[in-house]
Amino acid sequence: MRRTTTNKESGNSGEQEIVKLVPCPNCGKELMMLPPNYPLYDVQCSGCSFRAQVKTNRSKPKSVVFGAGWQIMNKVLKSGYMTPPLFLNFKWAEGEVPRQEIRFYPFVPKKNLSHYRLSKTARRANYEMFTYTHIDTLPYFLAYKK
Repeated sequence: MRRTTTNKESGNSGEQEIVKLVPCPNCGKELMMLPPNYPLYDVQCSGCSFRAQVKTNRSKPKSVVFGAGWQIMNKVLKSGYMTPPLFLNFKWAEGEVPRQEIRFYPFVPKKNLSHYRLSKTARRANYEMFTYTHIDTLPYFLAYKK
């Protein structure tokens, strides 16, 4: 029986893939994972101060992507900082052929973040989160394609 992959497992393997497949977009050195639950960022460069967030989706590239907890992002934005650079790791299959596309978004404007609250019956009742919206309209660099 095939076991379903959880979002956390998918996210962790997606971060590992970024580290394995993509060099730092700033200096070209290796990226490394940050510790679990590190606020706002998932990977950083082993040679310079570059850091980025990583989101993995088991789908073709799309316009809306789930983000994360809203509170830390909101505090960062209110402090005058920009949203973190973003790697989107899309994985899907066309028939039997596995496909993958890793996109690097150096800038995601605040207007592309949509804040929402989980329902009171959700596992994390009333937790505030955000999604990236209209991400398909933003400029990006293609970091990897299979």
